[in-house]
This record gives sequence, structure tokens and C-alpha cells, in this order.
Amino acid sequence: MDLDVKNILILTADAGFGHRSAANAIAAALKQQYADRCNVTIYNPLDEKITPAFLRETQTDYDKIVRKMPDFYKLNYQISDSSLPSAALESAFTVLLFSTIRLMFKKYKPDVILTTHPFYMAPLNAYITLRKLPVPFITVITDLTNVHRVWFNQGADYCMLPTEEAYHEALENNLTPDVLRVTGIPVNPAFAAEKRSKAEIRAELGWAQNVTTALVAGSARVRNLTSFLHVLNHSGLQLQFVLVAGGDERLYQEFSSIEWHTATHIYGFVDRMPQFMQAADLIIGKAGGLIVTESLACGLPYLMVDVTPGQEFGNANYLIQHGAGELANKPVDALEILFHWLEHDQRLLNERACNAAGLGKPYSAARVAELAWQAAETGRSVPSSRLVAWGPRFKELLRTFNITETYEN
Repeated sequence: MDLDVKNILILTADAGFGHRSAANAIAAALKQQYADRCNVTIYNPLDEKITPAFLRETQTDYDKIVRKMPDFYKLNYQISDSSLPSAALESAFTVLLFSTIRLMFKKYKPDVILTTHPFYMAPLNAYITLRKLPVPFITVITDLTNVHRVWFNQGADYCMLPTEEAYHEALENNLTPDVLRVTGIPVNPAFAAEKRSKAEIRAELGWAQNVTTALVAGSARVRNLTSFLHVLNHSGLQLQFVLVAGGDERLYQEFSSIEWHTATHIYGFVDRMPQFMQAADLIIGKAGGLIVTESLACGLPYLMVDVTPGQEFGNANYLIQHGAGELANKPVDALEILFHWLEHDQRLLNERACNAAGLGKPYSAARVAELAWQAAETGRSVPSSRLVAWGPRFKELLRTFNITETYEN
């Protein structure tokens, strides 16, 4: 008997690491759970040639703005996260990406779509509504709290939420409980698969087995990281450092040029981060949604040394409020925090680790994969009355910009 193979399409973007990492995690879980019963494709609409150039460039501009103009980024984020500007954003995304979405449907013929980036929900909803397609789409939010309202599109069949706090934000933005699922941000299934002790993993990696290990997650996006490390290097704290430069050659060279006074292992890019994190006792880095989620999945206390203004404030506050991490604004703050974590036989470090493990959702990708598979089998569930109500509004918007043939043919 021939299998009914489902085409599962995961949309992402490359503004930051989190969206792509979540997409990869979902794809891995789908392949693990459903194997030859599904075709899984990860697709970035912003890379499509027919997508307007300035929109494609937002991916590289994101890095530049976050690094060089963080206050400007924060202001834009705050302004757009209110009702009128977010509605304007949704209209703009619909117009700018409608042709790309049309091309995507013709090319991939999906049975279900998941999106890990907020640009795509509005044009997806418009296209599916106007073409009366039975294809469900699922939102996968990649920030823990303080979620930008553009994520909360009412056309989604399901909205996968990272936390209970985000669940209540979704209700406040008029999503209904029947479409909401608190799954956690999807993380690589390898996080849940690793069952060995830290000492066993360290032995395999060539690290000291019985030394408290701090994993430093670096990248071009982490500001002033080496300033923090210089202070910690001369602190006398009994730590083993594992430094990962995230593929940034400049940062790797900075790590390598330091005269280290403690056991240190330096890496450029690694594809074994689940293994590295399971072998560590704490993590140092920025408050990105994915890396924070991964640390929680491993029960790792998180020392944050950088927070991107805007969405990452929510991630930082979530860790702090739940006692799973702390924020160091200056290198001396990091030293003080680590000293307190390690004193008294690491009592506070162990407490932070326990809190982190309580928040962690290492099976998040499996849950999202299961819901995606169910949606692919059952089709659309958005009430037809809502679709009928939206149709005229979408047509008027698109005709204003002379976009008609893309849904009338």
C-alpha cells in the first residue's frame, strides 16, 4: 500500500540565529517521528528573487542595526508593537510578499505550513483565504515573553507558544484558547536524547571531567564579550571555559590571542552544541530566544552579558524572574554573580540549575511536529465565517496595489 506522504513546509528567515534553529529542530523531529511519511522542506521567502530587494536585505540589516544602533532598533520595535503600526506592518507584508507566497504554493504544494518568523503570517492568511485553500498554517513563536503583536495573527490554525506568559499575551491579542498550545520554543531533539553524565561527555570531548565548566556562546552579535572574559580570566575562579565563536573568525582570533590562566577550550563553529551544553554547568552569552531556551532544556543557569533591546528584554526578564539566570551589565557584575554562584559549595548555582530545569522543555520540537502532522491530516480549522469576513478586505488591499491575478487565476 502506498503511503500518504505529506508535504510539510517550514518558513524561516536569517535575521538572528533563532528562527533558523527552530525550523531545523522541527524538521529533525518530523523526520525522526514520521520518517518516509512526510517530505519536509525549510524555505526562506526572503531569499526568493521576486521578493523586494529591500525586504531581502532586512536579514543583513538586522545584524548591522542591532550591533551599531541598538537604541534605534529598540525604538522601532516599540513603535511597531502597538495596534495601528502593527496593522500597517501586516498590510505591508501582505502586499510585498504576496507574489512570493503564491510562487511558494505552486512550487512546494504544502499540506501544512509552519512559520518561525513573523513576516509571513499576514500574507499566508490572505493568500489561503482568497484561494479558499484547505492548507493549515501554524505559528511558532521564538521569543519567550514580550512577544511582538505581529506574531498573533488570527488566521493561524495553531499558535505554538513558548511560555505561559506568552499564552496570556496571545489571549490579550484576541487569539482564542482553542488555537493556543504551550509547547516551548522548538529545540534540537538531540537535547532530549543525550543521557550520559557530564563527566562522560567531557571525557569524550577532551575536557577536564571534574572542573566546573562555563560554556561561552559567542558570535558577531554578542557585544563586548571579550571584555567580560578578560576579567573572568584573571579572577582566580575555579572554572573551565569552553569558548564557541559561533563561526565568527574575528571573535575566534580574539579568543585565541588571550593568555588564558585556566583550562580553556576554543572552537570556531560547532555542530555539537547540544552535546556541549549537556556537558557544561553554566552558560554565558546573550539573551537570544533560542540559546536561552536551549539552556533551559539542559537545566543550565544562564549568565547574560548582552541583551538586544526589544524582544530580548522579555527573555532576560523571564530568566531573572524565575531564578534561572542573571544579567551582568559590566564585567565586574559578571565576576560578582559567578562568585556568588560558586560559593558555599555552589549552592546558588545548583538552585539556578534546578530552576532552569523546571522551565526547560527539551521535547518541544516533538510536540510541535506532532501537532503539525495532525494539522496536515485534518486540514483547515479556521471558522468559515471569519474567512468570509476577511476576503473583501484582502481583495481591496491587493487591488489598491494592482495585485489581482495572483489570486483570481
